[in-house]
Amino acid sequence: MDYLHIVRLIMNILFILLGALVLHFALFGIVGVFARKRYPKTDKINRYGLIIPARNEEAVIAGLIESIQKNDYPQDKLQIFVVAHNCTDKTAEIARQCGATVYEYDNPDECTMGYAFKYLFSCIERDYKTKSFDGFFLFNADNVLDKNYISKMNDAFEYYHRKSVITSYRNSKNFGKNLISGLYGMYFAIGCRLESRGRTVLGCSTRVQGTGYLINSKIVKNGWPYVTLTEDWEFTADQILFEHNIRYCDEAVFYDEQPTSLKIMWRQRVRWSRGHLLVFYARFKELVAGIFKKETKHRVSLYDISVNIMPVPLMLLCLQVLQFVLEIITPLVDKNYTWRQLILGDSYNLFFSEGMLFNLARSALFSLPFMMLIAIVMFIIEHKRIRGVNPFLKILIVLFFPIFMGIQTLIDVQAFFSRHLGWKPIPHDDSTKIETLDEQGQEE
Repeated sequence: MDYLHIVRLIMNILFILLGALVLHFALFGIVGVFARKRYPKTDKINRYGLIIPARNEEAVIAGLIESIQKNDYPQDKLQIFVVAHNCTDKTAEIARQCGATVYEYDNPDECTMGYAFKYLFSCIERDYKTKSFDGFFLFNADNVLDKNYISKMNDAFEYYHRKSVITSYRNSKNFGKNLISGLYGMYFAIGCRLESRGRTVLGCSTRVQGTGYLINSKIVKNGWPYVTLTEDWEFTADQILFEHNIRYCDEAVFYDEQPTSLKIMWRQRVRWSRGHLLVFYARFKELVAGIFKKETKHRVSLYDISVNIMPVPLMLLCLQVLQFVLEIITPLVDKNYTWRQLILGDSYNLFFSEGMLFNLARSALFSLPFMMLIAIVMFIIEHKRIRGVNPFLKILIVLFFPIFMGIQTLIDVQAFFSRHLGWKPIPHDDSTKIETLDEQGQEE
């Protein structure tokens, strides 16, 4: 076997191994399609604090607070906390008028949502004592909640004896606004149905996605330490390291507003990707080491999150580039090959036959219809929850969803080189109320 074939064999093995690492994702997806975890109704009524960071959210803050107040859960067991974080509008004033306990915090050097959580939890400890609450819900200001959201989350919280973090179904209140918001909505629907749902049914920890989750107050008894660009990934990694399970409640639905412009979409996803990379750098070694510790009880969850935080698209690109470099130097290593043969050869060349472009085209031909099929299936199995999307937009979402996912490699590359990436707020102006979303569901 000559040099070129050895290179190709080794690279094919590496690609297969990388694919094998994420093969179990397919199992979670299949289970998520056909099964879900239900939680029995509990008589236990816990006391909760509801945490809302808000930066210039005057257009939407009232909608979230009102949806909390309309929940079928005893209101005397709920206290709404808002931190008006680096605000220049009337967010704090509106939140107070709606009945929330409001703290104002201005520090332009601490602008991530994690810093807002950190400051707010310090205020709660000082003024109310963290242990006076059984748990805390963490939201974003643009969220609104189904009317049974808190009671359903409470059922799941009690089912796991208040020892697990509980996350919920993340729906989009502007799913049908345009193509960008629709693609986002599809992305999060897939995350809930094909990722979180299957993991919980099979007893594996899932992850929190942004907001919409419930934690035991003991987790923040010493404050909130997660202040990176993606505090949710950092929080998830640590909870699984500490063997605190993260479970999913499919019946608890909240809605948030998705970006509607390509510019905002790209900026947000680069920030997510950069934060994802930072968590990979900081936690991967410790997570992998935890798998092999004798006292570890949840090895599958540790393995799963270890793979989950890996920048797989970036790794695939690096392998492709490495293969190209190793192959292009073939004439320097093996005298049986010339540059002309490599570039213009009939049986093999760098670009066609079994070359780099051939492999990329083959991957695309497989992934494009596969991703479109997933979007079609999601529209079918989640038709009761995907609201306000006309047939034409559904077709566009199916057609463009592979592109939406495929550009992640470019986003990862930009994030990798963006060493000093700052945090900028995502504008929210969709004031859709929960009643409107309920009406859409009834109509469809």
